[in-house]
Amino acid sequence: MATVLTEQGPVDVSAGPGSQDQLWLTRPDADAVSGWAMKPEGLCKGDICMPVPADKADDYVRDDHINLAAFWDRMQKPSAHSQNGDVWVLGESADDRSARLQSLEAPDFSLPDLDGKFHSLSDFRGKKVFLATWASW
Repeated sequence: MATVLTEQGPVDVSAGPGSQDQLWLTRPDADAVSGWAMKPEGLCKGDICMPVPADKADDYVRDDHINLAAFWDRMQKPSAHSQNGDVWVLGESADDRSARLQSLEAPDFSLPDLDGKFHSLSDFRGKKVFLATWASW
């Protein structure tokens, strides 16, 4: 078992065979974690596909498992993992983050009010919102 952390939150998956530097996931788990699906043309998300290098196919796809860490590295996206490989973080590329920052649109999040009812920032799109934050550290 492994926990994979992404922008969408944590997902618990069954990690397949490989070393601690490889994140071998079943096709459904890889899709659930990343939003990228394996197709004949490569690992795809929408119209964008990352082909499997023909000379290193076994490093990327093997026995119906996908080495998501290898694809993440190939796409020049940051990843990190715990020493024994049971926790992974898959980050967004610098270009993706830069595009989001330039839009000046805050990422969506949900928090409970004092009565326990959850409210999302997206509920207030188009309206002026004042956010006050505080941290104890």
